Amino acid sequence: MPARAFYHENPATLMLESSVVDARPGRVLLAESPFYPGGGGQPADRGLLRWRGGEAAVAGFELIDGQTWILLADPAAELDGAVQAQVDPDLRQMMRELHTGTHILNALVFQAFDGALVTGVQMSDDGTARMDFDLPGADNERIRAIEGALNDAIRQNLPVRDVYVPLDEARREHGLIRSKSVAPPPSADGRIRIVDIVGLDRQACGGTHLSETGASRPLRILKIDNKGRHNRRVRIGLVNP
Repeated sequence: MPARAFYHENPATLMLESSVVDARPGRVLLAESPFYPGGGGQPADRGLLRWRGGEAAVAGFELIDGQTWILLADPAAELDGAVQAQVDPDLRQMMRELHTGTHILNALVFQAFDGALVTGVQMSDDGTARMDFDLPGADNERIRAIEGALNDAIRQNLPVRDVYVPLDEARREHGLIRSKSVAPPPSADGRIRIVDIVGLDRQACGGTHLSETGASRPLRILKIDNKGRHNRRVRIGLVNP
């Protein structure tokens, strides 16, 4: 099995005791980190690091030689010893809901429009997301009508799982790699992560998701824009209670 990132193995864990592997002013490399560093249209986690010298907000992430360094809001802070990493719970939950929702929307568009591919996706910390699809000539009202099926999939409380398969196998199986331009990077052993919404959809993805669809708030299709002759941009938003 490939080495799994902590945030994939434990997406609901928001606090972790870890230790410093290496540190420089304003950045640190931890033995294990609960933070999702962003990618594929999903923003990076926010949060705090606490250690014996104080605490610092997480300002971002940088990949150096295959390792993810945490960048600190305090450029002079230099950590050592034991560290407590705290993920912002509200942002993590919102992103898990939105990302799961984009998978459901993706699945329904793929099924309804003859395997239409995604050309772009972006999630925002205001509880909205947009997905661009290669849908030349599509009727926007037909796309909008998917909202009912979208929320039905949420109400069904479908399990959400992940598995790893060889990259070559993923490329051969129709529909696993759903983006028209990019695919999630493979793990060190050449496998790729597949997110499986049981009974609905399987597709490659490297982000964080709910463990069941019913943990999400309802979603609304807010707007559909025509972006050139081929692209349709579908904006969705979480509905607050």
